[in-house]
Amino acid sequence: QLPILNFSPQQVAGVCETLEESGDVERLGRFLWSLPVAPAACEALNKNESVLRARAIVAFHGGNYRELYHILENHKFTKESHAKLQALWLEAHYQEAEKLRGRPLGPVDKYRVRKKFPLPRTIWDGEQKTHCFKERTRHLLREWYLQDPYPNPSKKRELAQATGLTPTQVGNWFKNRR
Repeated sequence: QLPILNFSPQQVAGVCETLEESGDVERLGRFLWSLPVAPAACEALNKNESVLRARAIVAFHGGNYRELYHILENHKFTKESHAKLQALWLEAHYQEAEKLRGRPLGPVDKYRVRKKFPLPRTIWDGEQKTHCFKERTRHLLREWYLQDPYPNPSKKRELAQATGLTPTQVGNWFKNRR
């Protein structure tokens, strides 16, 4: 008889985050399997983003793509999780397409997969990434450019912070624009 451990949802989330950061997917999977199955506990845990993200990672690494897609399509995630979950979504679809075709995918194949399986709105803010930067970012850069086409380093840092780019990217954008 194993002792029953009662962790709060916050403690479970903390363990999930630690194991995710360590990259130990196998231990993360074992930990998730060890969690209680009481309906109330499950409900609380299934609303927790760290636990859901951990379940998605374990599903991906186990090749259980249906479970991965189900988690990603049915739960809204914060912006902080988007990049990682988008990578899982795309990579899972790429791997399925490779298996189906029996060969590695080229750039055109990957493009077709992305078009056929667009990111769900639960892991994407809906803003198109045409060019390299989002429309909002480009708009902000254009506004600043009109005020000063030669920003100093502190202005570049300020603009980088406002756009989510690096100061180098901001500097290069201004050089290209000039």
